[in-house]
Amino acid sequence: MASSILTLFFATTFLISNIPLLKVSAATVIFYNKCTHPVWPGIQPGAGKPILARGGFTLQPNKAYSLQVPPLWSGRFWGRHGCNFDASGHGHCATGDCGGSLYCNGIGGTPPATLAEFTLGKDLDFYDVSLVDGYNLPISITPLKGSGKCSYAGCVSDLNLMCPVGLQVRSRDNKRVMACKSACSAFNSPRYCCTGNFGSPQSCKPTAYSRIFKTACPKAYSYAYDDPTSIATCTNASYIITFCPRRR
Repeated sequence: MASSILTLFFATTFLISNIPLLKVSAATVIFYNKCTHPVWPGIQPGAGKPILARGGFTLQPNKAYSLQVPPLWSGRFWGRHGCNFDASGHGHCATGDCGGSLYCNGIGGTPPATLAEFTLGKDLDFYDVSLVDGYNLPISITPLKGSGKCSYAGCVSDLNLMCPVGLQVRSRDNKRVMACKSACSAFNSPRYCCTGNFGSPQSCKPTAYSRIFKTACPKAYSYAYDDPTSIATCTNASYIITFCPRRR
């Protein structure tokens, strides 16, 4: 395992040192699967932004995949698991499914899914790990070679082990928790969804459910109006998105 990590480090260093300089911020995003099972990353661009890598691909355990992200791109990445696809790329994922296709092609993942969200700016990138749409896999974001207050973001804890009964998504045989819904998704209440009379930071406050998420994953967004410090920023960086990262 140590050799895999060193290989990734040296490969990443070489890759980033050879990225051409651009007038506006671009980034290489490296996906690294440290899970013991395959992960199928999904990609959904923001409005008007290009679809990258057809929106999805397969990533085997202890493997990495490098993706060049164009300047001023925004969007989200997430991990799907428990997937089965035929030769044409049609199938289904147990969590994070995007319309039954290997290639999401702009379609978002079905909640619950842990999200890595990015907005690449001209002078500053913004990124975070969000549990607002629930949780399915641990994810972390680590900036590389950036400047400014570049910081780690992520949810390393396995929330499936502590997910309240009312939020659980269980396997077909009911033997294990596959994912953990957000309270908004589970109960569709304005209080949990921060809508209606609760549609502002002043009126929508943490709940017992969001506090469980925040306590387990303090470096991730736990609900719509979570602490703004859950957003990280960096300049001229590239990033590693790790699935199933180790505790820091």
